[in-house]
Order: sequence, then C-alpha cells, then structure tokens
Amino acid sequence: MAKSSTAHQERLQRSRERAASLEDIRNPARETVPADLDRLIHERIRLGIVSALAVNRSLTFNELKALLKTTDGNLSVHARKLEEAAYIVCTKSFDGRLPKTEYRLTPAGRRALERYLNHMEALIRATREG
Repeated sequence: MAKSSTAHQERLQRSRERAASLEDIRNPARETVPADLDRLIHERIRLGIVSALAVNRSLTFNELKALLKTTDGNLSVHARKLEEAAYIVCTKSFDGRLPKTEYRLTPAGRRALERYLNHMEALIRATREG
C-alpha cells in the first residue's frame, strides 16, 4: 500500500508542475509577487491612486479617473478596496447641484506606500547587484 500511495503522490506532484508550466506558457505576463509585498497597493490602478494622492492634498473622482485613464466602475472598485483598508478616505458632497466625490490619503496609506516603495527599491538593488 505504501508504494502505491507514494507513486500516487509523485504523479500528483508531476501533474501540478506540468499545470504550473502550462500556465506560465499561456500567461507569460503573469507577475509573481513576493509574499511580503503589499498586494493591495501592488495592483496598477490602486498604486496609481495612492501615488497620486501622495503628491496631492486631495483629488476628485473625475480627476483620478482622467489621470489614471480608467473607467468609472474600475476606479470605483479599486478606490473602495483602498478605503476598506483605511488607506484612503472618501468624502461625498455637492458642488451646487452636482455630486462631488473627493479622496485623500490617510496616514496609514502613506505608511503603506512608503513600505511598498522601500520594498521595491530593495528588489531593484538586489536585482542590479545580483
């Protein structure tokens, strides 16, 4: 029985390795992210939101949408994720009769961005030195 179980485990392992290789072939642009990298910020649109807010006191929804060249729905979903993580705050108001949504970076969001940038700089240094 033990030999059969070991053989089965080896077949499963080879099958997983083949599947991973096929995935790399099918999707070569798939990015591998180190485990300790902040995956919430690492996504392109969210990194853009946090970076833009780091150099501006606040930005409106439409300003961010134009800056990042994205759709209403895409920006809304990504901003909500950052808001849930307390990286940004959203303030809704009216400018006359028009709704106005404004975003600001929180201190926690600024710290997260700093950690992310430090990590990326270390990866770049290690790659150049390695």
